[in-house]
Amino acid sequence: MAKPVPQPTPTEQPFYDACARGELALQHCQNCGHRLFYPRTHCDQCHSTDLVWRTASGAGRIASYTVVRRGVSADFEAPYIVALIDLEEGPRMMSQIIEADPEALAVGLSVTVDFAAWSEEITLPVFRLHPALAGDHP
Repeated sequence: MAKPVPQPTPTEQPFYDACARGELALQHCQNCGHRLFYPRTHCDQCHSTDLVWRTASGAGRIASYTVVRRGVSADFEAPYIVALIDLEEGPRMMSQIIEADPEALAVGLSVTVDFAAWSEEITLPVFRLHPALAGDHP
């Protein structure tokens, strides 16, 4: 089983374009100010379609995580860390935490975004422990 590769829709394409530039972009509702992730055609709070893309800070905190010790196939090199990240701007995003000792992780730790090529066409956001917290970890 090969890694699944996202097939962006027109609604999602600006997100992936931003990732390719090394930017984490979120939709912002011009009507109510809500920030959205995952990409949508309308605000999930007020249902407005007046959405714009803005670059996010890339800062967040670990809300939950798991260490996958056995990948679903050889294409997923285990162990790897999958986490829910509460972004500074509000939305929660599922992503991978890279270059971190699983034993050093804890809910609430600060992380910062980075980007990894998933395929020739797709770059995805991944997260690292905030440099001030990474300490001796690679």
